[in-house]
Order: sequence, then structure tokens, then C-alpha cells
Amino acid sequence: MDMRPLKQFLTLADTLHFGRASELCHVSPSTLSRTIRQLEETLETPLFVRDNRHVSLTRQGQAFQAYAREALAQWELLRHTLSNHAEELAGEISIYCSVTASYSFLYDLLSDFRLRHPRIELKLHTGDPAEAMNRVLAGEEDMAITPRPRSAPGALAFKSLTRSPLVFIAPVEPADWIPTTPDSPSAVQWRVVPMVLSEAGLSREYADTWFRALGVAPRIYAQVAGHEAIVSMVGLGFGIGVVPKIVLDASPLAERVRVLPVKPELPHYDVGLCVLNRQLKSPLIQALWDEVEER
Repeated sequence: MDMRPLKQFLTLADTLHFGRASELCHVSPSTLSRTIRQLEETLETPLFVRDNRHVSLTRQGQAFQAYAREALAQWELLRHTLSNHAEELAGEISIYCSVTASYSFLYDLLSDFRLRHPRIELKLHTGDPAEAMNRVLAGEEDMAITPRPRSAPGALAFKSLTRSPLVFIAPVEPADWIPTTPDSPSAVQWRVVPMVLSEAGLSREYADTWFRALGVAPRIYAQVAGHEAIVSMVGLGFGIGVVPKIVLDASPLAERVRVLPVKPELPHYDVGLCVLNRQLKSPLIQALWDEVEER
């Protein structure tokens, strides 16, 4: 069976760009366009809306995307079950994580795994950790490295990799808005502090809760996606930020900021690997899941 049309469709659905998708699939843009047209003719419905500038999925395309992911997963499972070499796992696993997680955890997690399972291909996507769980729940990724939420969805399994404090960081250079007594915070003191915070996610929830307990709304200078950008903006003197210490320790700009000894301290980040429970039926996913030693 030729599963390439489904793989090419999913790559285009992920990138929404014919040029990038054709490069990732190692085909020409005209070949990719022909594949998509053939799928649309077979299904008798448009899967994409496209013009000279934009590509987007139609409602029918979104439904077919869910089918294609499930069909490929079932195909890989069946092929492995029926193979004469069933003892050797083969297939593809997609993992989503932040840039920091990609070099803080992935090498240790995957180095031995790659030696034991050389026929398993690993696809890595990086981005805002606030999006990680939703991408796994939506079936866009097989696994994700993400902070454990206050209340995890029942459909997800989670294994802890490490715990990291959440810290307030300020620029090294003095500024009149940096609190002089962060260990004894007051509403008057913090009301004027420009804050650089995540757009969403657990660190933003904890920061908002901290400010509510202080009885003041934070003065937001900027909201950004990804903690790495917060370190950069704080280092440039734009405000005070809240980041996991693991991000700060790995940042090349760590020397340009300093940790404020703020009281009360924010809760710790519990960072781990998450996967849909039903995905653990896949021998590939289970093999990587078993590789993780919970801490």
C-alpha cells in the first residue's frame, strides 16, 4: 500500500506552505499539488483553500486530517504486527517541546533510544510550551515535553522529568522601578513595575495568582510566546519577567539578568513527557515511554 499521499497531505496540513511541505516530503511542488488534487477528486471535496499567498484547511480538510493521522498510526501498528521483523520497531514519532527542552532533555532521552531502535524516525517540533498539551490532545503530536498542569486532562498520561523553580528576573543594570525589598513585596511597590510575561500557560497562571494575592493588577509591558524571549527582553531592560529557572540556566543571556529573591516564592514547575493514554497501545510510543524514568 502506498501511504505517501496521506503523509504528504499531513505535511502540507502542518506547514500550510507548498514549498516547505514539498521540501520535507522530498518531492517537487507540482508533484505535491498533483497529489492533493487527486485526493480531493477521490473524496469529491476541497481539502485546502489556496491562493497566491495563503493555504488553509477547509472544514472537510480538518476532518480528513484526523482520519489521515489515525490511518497512518493504525497502518504502522498493523505493519509491525505482521512483519517478519516484528521484533525490530520501525515507524515515526513526533515530539513537541520548547527550545530549552530540546537541548535540556532530548539528548539524554533519545540517545540510547536511537541506538536501540534505529528504524524509528523522530520528528521534532519546537514552540511555546503553553501549546504542548493541546497539540497532543488534538493529535497533532505523539508526545510533548510540557509542564504538568494543575489538573491534567484524564486522556493524558504524564511522566515527570525534572522540577524547576519559577523565578522573577530583573536586568543587571539598575532601574528605579526594580523593587528594593522584593522579599517584602507591597502593592505600591509592584504597581509600577513593567512586567514581561508569557501570553498563556502555567507560568502566567502562577504570576497572575501571585499579583492577585498582593492585591494589584500587573502592569504588562509585553506578553510573549516562549520563556526564552522573556530572558532577552528583561536583559535589555524592558521589565521584570517570570521564567522557569531551567530556562534561565540554559540561556546564553543569563549573565545579563539577576534573580530577585521575591517572597512568597512561586510554585515549582514539574516538567515531563505527556502522551495520550490510547497512544500507549502503539509499540513505538510504548517503547519511548518506557525509556523515561520518572523523577
